[in-house]
Amino acid sequence: MVSSDSSQVERPVIGLTTYLEQSKTGVWDVPASFLPKVYFDAVNRAGGIAVLIPPQAIDDAGANRILDGLDGLIICGGKDVNPARYGQAAHPTTDEPRLDRDALEDALLRAALERDIPFLGICRGAQILNVVRGGTLIQHLPDVIGDDRYQKGGGVFSTIPAEVSPDSKLAEVLGGTTPVLAEVYHHQAIDEVGEGLTVSARTADGVIEAVELSDKPFALAVQWHPEESPEDLRLFTGLVEAARTHRSSK
Repeated sequence: MVSSDSSQVERPVIGLTTYLEQSKTGVWDVPASFLPKVYFDAVNRAGGIAVLIPPQAIDDAGANRILDGLDGLIICGGKDVNPARYGQAAHPTTDEPRLDRDALEDALLRAALERDIPFLGICRGAQILNVVRGGTLIQHLPDVIGDDRYQKGGGVFSTIPAEVSPDSKLAEVLGGTTPVLAEVYHHQAIDEVGEGLTVSARTADGVIEAVELSDKPFALAVQWHPEESPEDLRLFTGLVEAARTHRSSK
């Protein structure tokens, strides 16, 4: 008989969405699903078990079947959301749409919110949440603020302070309203805020860096990349604890 470690069994399972891109490894050069290790490392270190979800064609029933095996969901960073989803033509700088990923994450997020499954959005995840709730995006921030400080390019993150709103879920998770030194890498941002969403962090430029749904146990999304600050697990710990509570209520 194989014994199970109860501490492992009790750890909540967190699903993380992934990229689908042409990838080279060894002799192979093929389309592949992947996610930078820092994302699932953060989930593991916060006490969760990470499960990666590749882009794939699913319907609402399929999304719910995936969520049956999860206690929490993270929609990770990645390419720009298709602007047709919020009624706009593409800006010249907007990425070629990843229609399969847009559709998967839309279905997963709608189902997760309906079922009160704890959710954390990261960068693209914040934008998906806003679009799902009927909001729009600024397609190219330099057109608005005049420079590229939010995405310098070359995979180098910028650190920009973001003010945290009092009495927000974000403030609760972070343990106060001390400004976050946000690791940012985004050329787009939330414009018109979606239905039911509350802005819970902004930069001095007025750029929205976090939104949340106050009528859900845990539905929070940040425009920055908390996985890039490995010494600060507060957002991941908050999600894992909410997922543990959700799991125990099933």
